[in-house]
Amino acid sequence: MSDDHLTETSVERRVLHRGRFITFRIDTVEDATGKRHQREVVEHPGAVCVIPLQGDDVLMVRQFRTPVGTVLLELPAGTLDRLPDGSVEAPGSAAPRELREETGHEARTWRELGRFYTAPGFSDELMHLYLATDLEPVEGYAGPEEDERLDVARLPWRRALAMAERGEIVDAKTLVGLLRLARLADAGDLA
Repeated sequence: MSDDHLTETSVERRVLHRGRFITFRIDTVEDATGKRHQREVVEHPGAVCVIPLQGDDVLMVRQFRTPVGTVLLELPAGTLDRLPDGSVEAPGSAAPRELREETGHEARTWRELGRFYTAPGFSDELMHLYLATDLEPVEGYAGPEEDERLDVARLPWRRALAMAERGEIVDAKTLVGLLRLARLADAGDLA
């Protein structure tokens, strides 16, 4: 089956704002019938999400999220850094950094679990999901970076999954991570 009738071609791109991490732009696209439409787009360098698993417990973070105006319970995550040459850091380098910065832990074992677009209706952000096990506290950890206010929460991952199923966890990357973790457990593939 061909997707040609669904494809849109960008014919004009106008940048509205270029920020530290994201760029806002408006694209004029042409659909398969020749009609033109405008699409508002957020360019994002990508991000990582980590499932830090220690036995039956998962480390999560609670933090206030300004866009939604509330504190959310989430898996640790962060944006890929732009390097001095303009390229973007590798997700495999960002995941350990984010785990250290947000939870004060390091993992001896890492497993990439896949990737997904967070909001493809308006953003190109690609999230890379990792399972981190064999956790150890970082010696001398003094807390998250100054601009991040968060609390680390340790809870049984099955309890976190139940919270997600009840609608108490509403962060998309966390939902994806917890559901992926449950699938691994059901398949006997957490080791």
